[in-house]
Amino acid sequence: MSYFSNWLQPYRAHSLSLSAAIVLSLVTALPVRAQEPLLRTLTVTGQGIENIQTTLATVRLGVEVQGPSAEAVQAEVARRSSAVVKLLESRKVDKLQTTGISLNADYKYNEGRKRQLVGYQGRNIVSFQTEIENAGPLMDASVKAGASRIDGVSFMATEDAIATAQKAALQDATQEAQAQAKAVLESLGFAPKEIVGIQVNGASSPLPPRPVNRALAAEASSQPIIGGEQAVRSSVTLQISY
Repeated sequence: MSYFSNWLQPYRAHSLSLSAAIVLSLVTALPVRAQEPLLRTLTVTGQGIENIQTTLATVRLGVEVQGPSAEAVQAEVARRSSAVVKLLESRKVDKLQTTGISLNADYKYNEGRKRQLVGYQGRNIVSFQTEIENAGPLMDASVKAGASRIDGVSFMATEDAIATAQKAALQDATQEAQAQAKAVLESLGFAPKEIVGIQVNGASSPLPPRPVNRALAAEASSQPIIGGEQAVRSSVTLQISY
């Protein structure tokens, strides 16, 4: 046993020295990683809003008929709806489409709380888009052609105007975010360095529809239609090192 022990001794010594070298290498490498500089960043979000004039109107109107029989009501709805659609097509409106068709039984309750059929109610609603200055005259003409209800008018700018406004809103949002970062860092005694992250969010919301009482449709449509402005909003988030 003594012979083999003496024979293995050099290899044991070599193994111990190799292990010590590996441990020493790891120990000397650790401080280097700990000394790596930590990237300090500030995250800010800027908002941009551009108000643009609306030039297009989307109108929802239609025909509503009441009568004693379903067949008679449906036939009258179809006749008057066809006249309204034919008129709108002749005026070359955009995005003309049917948005609702219904035929419902109309009931009333007598003194004994028994339900009694009194007739039927039919409805056909269409929507279309046109220039704002044409919306009033088109509603007047539609009522004369047979429309009996106007459900609402909404306004928006053209796609080109919205796209241009979105670019301007993004520029404003970026400048606001940079100004925020500069103000915060300077108040703390730091200076902004590089932009290390960018996030862009854009949105555009048209004005909500303006409901018109169906009983006053004929009188309301003769009033001037004023579109107003549409707000185009964008936001930009920047991550800035300092």
